Amino acid sequence: MTTLTENREIDRGAEEFENTPVPAGHRRGLGAVAAVWAGFPMVLTCAIFGGLIVYSLGFWRGIAAIAVGNLCLMLYVGSLSVLAGRTGENFAQTAARTFGRRGAAVPAAFLATVVIGWFAFQTGMAGSILHDRLGWHEQLTTLAAGLGFVLLTTLGIRALSVIGIIAAPLYVVLGGVAIHLAARNGPVDPLSYPGQAGSAALSFGAAVTLVIASFIDSGTMTADFTRWSRSGRAGALAAFAAFPVANSIALLIGGLVVACGGATDPGTDGGNFLGLLIDGGGLLVPLAVVFVFVNLGSVCAHCLYNGAVGWSQLTGRRMRMFTPVLGAIGIVAAVAGIWTYFEQWLNLLGVIVPPIGAVIIVDQLIMPRIRLRPSDIGASVRRAPFAGWIAGAGAALLTHYTAPWLSDAVVGFAVAALICALAHIPTDRSTTEETVA
Repeated sequence: MTTLTENREIDRGAEEFENTPVPAGHRRGLGAVAAVWAGFPMVLTCAIFGGLIVYSLGFWRGIAAIAVGNLCLMLYVGSLSVLAGRTGENFAQTAARTFGRRGAAVPAAFLATVVIGWFAFQTGMAGSILHDRLGWHEQLTTLAAGLGFVLLTTLGIRALSVIGIIAAPLYVVLGGVAIHLAARNGPVDPLSYPGQAGSAALSFGAAVTLVIASFIDSGTMTADFTRWSRSGRAGALAAFAAFPVANSIALLIGGLVVACGGATDPGTDGGNFLGLLIDGGGLLVPLAVVFVFVNLGSVCAHCLYNGAVGWSQLTGRRMRMFTPVLGAIGIVAAVAGIWTYFEQWLNLLGVIVPPIGAVIIVDQLIMPRIRLRPSDIGASVRRAPFAGWIAGAGAALLTHYTAPWLSDAVVGFAVAALICALAHIPTDRSTTEETVA
């Protein structure tokens, strides 16, 4: 029986259920969980990516690549969110069902660590942008931003919902203003923009991978957010608010900025529209500053939350204990300039991460539907999922270097799913035959 103090703590949203499934009585409505996910992609980074894609492929081919990438994310994140909504379990707990009680520590620790790299990148980006555009001290700004983002994360899932509600409309409004400013002196028909990149242009497949890789780590860890949903269907709908809806809008705004001629260096900065807002002067300048902290703060808080929940479950500790520790690591990395290695970071994510979610989906959603029950369920380490993960990552890496016109992420996902399923079949059939006998 809980004490009065414990009840008050839970009422304030202090309980994050790091080590147990979220009880039915603590689940949240669709709007609240959808706000957590919808505000996540509404970030300046997506405008940069959308601009890079349109700059490389032209407007309509760029939009097609964005659509394909978001369709892949919708199916991937939506499927994992169905599992989370059904069980109330976070990613590490979900992974334990597939990789085994001990085996799950490998993907869970990997993703809980990798996602801090996103926190470091976005934090460093805040300092760099305000330094370049307004002359602010880069390291001090990065430090101050990082501390603020850590404080926001300690407030838990409720804070992620609130920041999402603020970040999404702010992005749409200021993005719309930026498009208007760009269109005043831009081409007559931006929809006919042919693309300007030469030999360094992204291929269609690489553009699809860029869309997927931008959210594949937190997308794989979606259970940390959608475990708060009241059902599997509600979890999938909450993820749908981000993929394809919010993410498509965020990328499209960046693409339109480039197509309208509003980007000063689209080959490097894509559709970064902050300069347009600052050059507009007046009220737009302080709004641009607020925009940087709110939108980058949203994505940083989400990523840090993923990392803290992951390590909490792995160690049996509380999320709020790990938040300042992981945040400090991320801030140090950001101040040190780790975010400049961003291209290599995305390549890593596009190759290694998609196969993790693929084998979970096969093992927990597809296999039960076709009535095949793996014989090693409950084992401390399950080999078939690891075989799928390794094969998928290897195939994605090979694709990256030998077939750059294809999508690393899609190839990795498909190969991982296939190998995981095939690795199960011999034991599944024998188990089924023994049951019938």
